[in-house]
Amino acid sequence: MTTTHATPATVPATASRTWLRRFLVLDAVVTGGNGLAYLAASGPLGDLLGVERALLIGLGAFLTVFAAGVGLLAARPQPPAFGVRCVVEANALWAVLSVVALFLWLSPTTVGTVWTLLQGATVAGFAALQYGALRATAGG
Repeated sequence: MTTTHATPATVPATASRTWLRRFLVLDAVVTGGNGLAYLAASGPLGDLLGVERALLIGLGAFLTVFAAGVGLLAARPQPPAFGVRCVVEANALWAVLSVVALFLWLSPTTVGTVWTLLQGATVAGFAALQYGALRATAGG
């Protein structure tokens, strides 16, 4: 009776690739849901958050398209490193701009301020998880 064993080098890469795809899927679902909500309910959400309706529509369109791209990456058995790095960098930039926007451009309600900070933290978390999984997939 013969058994086949995976080598130690292949198990982490396979597991990391699985986690990377899961993190990308989670990002696509959350971002897509956020984008669709901004598009479908820009008026009420704008009132609640203290943000202009037009801004939410523009952000909603961008987020929906971005989520579709992230979803396409996640659907690949081996998401290309360049594409994942672009997602990580876009997420990191979004997180930073969320904070900067509060100080320079926006005058949101208290709910809007909390939402913007939570959204920025969530996106920063996606970036960190995706980056870590990408590094592990590449072998460190």
